[in-house]
Amino acid sequence: MRRGLPRRLAALSLTVLGLAALTGCSGAAAITPPPGVPAPRDCGTVNIAVNPWSGYTANVAVVGHLLKSELGCNVVTSELSETASWAGLDDGTIDVILENWGHDDLKKKYIDGKKVAVELGLTGNKGVIGWYVPPWMAKTYPDITDWTKLNGYADLFKTAGSGDKGQFLAGDPSFVTNDATLIKNLKLDYTVVYAGSEDKLIAAFRKAQANRTPLLGYFYEPQWLLSDVKLVRIPLPNYTPGCDADKDAVACDYQPYDLDKIGRKRFVDSGNPAATFIKNWTWSNADQNEVAKDMTQNGMSAEQAARKWVDANRTTWEKWLR
Repeated sequence: MRRGLPRRLAALSLTVLGLAALTGCSGAAAITPPPGVPAPRDCGTVNIAVNPWSGYTANVAVVGHLLKSELGCNVVTSELSETASWAGLDDGTIDVILENWGHDDLKKKYIDGKKVAVELGLTGNKGVIGWYVPPWMAKTYPDITDWTKLNGYADLFKTAGSGDKGQFLAGDPSFVTNDATLIKNLKLDYTVVYAGSEDKLIAAFRKAQANRTPLLGYFYEPQWLLSDVKLVRIPLPNYTPGCDADKDAVACDYQPYDLDKIGRKRFVDSGNPAATFIKNWTWSNADQNEVAKDMTQNGMSAEQAARKWVDANRTTWEKWLR
């Protein structure tokens, strides 16, 4: 990291999904802010939820690093499912969710109903969820990207786990998906089989492309894998607002997401400078993928990947401090 400004030093502690991450500091000297940036109030401890995908851990790596080095915060992370993260906003164990994918039901419950959470603005990331096949399949079977033709290929996708139906491979069971309902309502001869995690889902798509074996599954962006393996999306019936309102009747594609941030209301209302920083924080899919790939493929710890990105993007992150 560049050393143009005096810094508070953070102590190494927790691990984010098996990757080393800095989690706090204490007894540090006061920060001298850059011109135009007001001196920060005491940040104290910031509790950040960590959801189980690599893009989210990239968010935590960079945001957490800057909260510690620039604002002197003590950052504590907790690995949680999406639903459990929202519950943490309610019981006070979580201050912020850095990447929220829709969840209108949870917003209604915790923001509109219990009034314990607030929206903190967009992350800048564009989220896409869908059904994908490896590129070799789209080239070999050009009409496989037409969902109405999928039943004709069901036998091709049979596995020991799917029985007499074609396999549809999902990821982490905690991810909120519509796939089983879509299969039922679109009358497709498939069954959902869970890979178990993002890492296992990625490995399955890599293997399917390398070995030219059939695979149909759930995937999404931003995700660094798409820069290595150009998975081909299968468009489902067009998404229209409200077509997924009844979870038992969903027969349309996933909605496009403008990913956003959610904060615990008392944390935000306290005037903590970390809340202002997180409100200001936005970056691109390319930014997130760069950090996530460094952490998962290039042998870097969360701290090393964050420092690399921070050193190369000073003009971007200094705006988040204002």
